Amino acid sequence: MAENDPRIPEEPVCSAWERTVQGALGLFLLVTLGFVAHYYQAAATSDLELQIHSLAHEVQQLKQEQAMPAMVLNRYRNSICYVFGVYQVGFAGQPPALRARISGSGFVVAEGLLATNRHVAEPWYEDSDSAALIRSGAKPRLEKLLAFFPGLPAPVNITPTVVSAEGDLAVLRIEGSPSASQLPPLPLANVSPNPGELVSVVGYPMGVLGMVAKSPPAIYERLAFRHDDIGSANELAALSLIRPSATCGHLGDVVGDKLIYDAPTAHGGSGGPVFNSQGEVIGVNAAYIDGFSGGTLGVSVRVLKPLIAAAQWK
Repeated sequence: MAENDPRIPEEPVCSAWERTVQGALGLFLLVTLGFVAHYYQAAATSDLELQIHSLAHEVQQLKQEQAMPAMVLNRYRNSICYVFGVYQVGFAGQPPALRARISGSGFVVAEGLLATNRHVAEPWYEDSDSAALIRSGAKPRLEKLLAFFPGLPAPVNITPTVVSAEGDLAVLRIEGSPSASQLPPLPLANVSPNPGELVSVVGYPMGVLGMVAKSPPAIYERLAFRHDDIGSANELAALSLIRPSATCGHLGDVVGDKLIYDAPTAHGGSGGPVFNSQGEVIGVNAAYIDGFSGGTLGVSVRVLKPLIAAAQWK
């Protein structure tokens, strides 16, 4: 009797195909999960690197802002001058009806050229007493206008060359001093500033009085109670004590060509440069509002640049 031949029943084709597809799908899912895990790990690493880079940039910017006032003073001090002048307003053939002194600041903007305010270069500008006399036929005249530069032992004569017809700006020429004419100009910003930026104002607030106040005790005692500003300034120059001061603050607003900031200033600081955190000049210090600490006003260098170009052609 023949033995029965046991056979394994064949698996239906559809079942085998289903198992194959399931296996392939499983393999695909494993590979996909691997790629996804690798992607998210790389993305997380990339995000962390971006955060670290951003934080490092902010720290570097903060360090730069903190160092900016010292940097601009050390780098540009010699090109920022104290301006002293005497002017008069009077009628022909008569003694001056008005005679007064002017103190201000200025800075080199090109070879042999200074920038300052118009009310420093032409002290009768926007002066109510002078304006009343001029309307009556009186003529204004500068008796002298001098610039005292740090490092130079004597003042130099300066002459108004171009004044703004609309704003409180002027460009003056340095006369008869090769040393002063070769002082390096300050860099002028090409980008308009934005509110909130850090600013530093450099100049000579309180004029001679301010410089005497920070002089060594022996010099202070000798000059503090003098009433001869030009004599005191000459002595300070001979002793290398013509030194500008810097104050810091933030730009509160920009309205057209007017800058508003809270860096403090005082009489004598008019005409000094206003720096941004990159050490570029964004404006010319012009005025302050009494009783309001955030009310210091400057004029944008955007208005100054055409005046410099015009002065270079004269």
